Amino acid sequence: MPRFSRRAAFAAAAVLVAIPPASAQRQATSAAAVVEGFHAALLDTMRNARALGARGRERRLRPAMQAVFDLPAMTRIAVGPPWTSLSEGERQALVSAFSDWVVATYANRFDGYAGESFATEGESALKTGDRMVRTQLMRPNDAPVQLNYLLRGGESR
Repeated sequence: MPRFSRRAAFAAAAVLVAIPPASAQRQATSAAAVVEGFHAALLDTMRNARALGARGRERRLRPAMQAVFDLPAMTRIAVGPPWTSLSEGERQALVSAFSDWVVATYANRFDGYAGESFATEGESALKTGDRMVRTQLMRPNDAPVQLNYLLRGGESR
């Protein structure tokens, strides 16, 4: 079973991922479909984890994560108020480092496959215009892990 089931269960249960605003291409796609597409890429990586190795998993996951996660917004949220006092170069360096860390973390934790699957529990509209997609990572012989995704509304990055 992948290490995710042991080491990251707590962290994953509490995470909300900022996903970029709907593009023209995605406007016709439900928020749940966007998340399910990411889960499909994640499961494919897990199923091929041994053959890919750590670097291969990173290379496979990076484009899927960059397409779905708003890594600049996630970095800005992680940094907090000091973000406004940083130069553009410092911001770009932080986004790059944070993005590398997030992708490497996923590549490290989703390092194998033992029958896991993802289940979408529901999608709801928030007052902000954003969408919340509630999912679970189903693990054989272990409790499911709750994973919630926040898909941003029409605001720009």
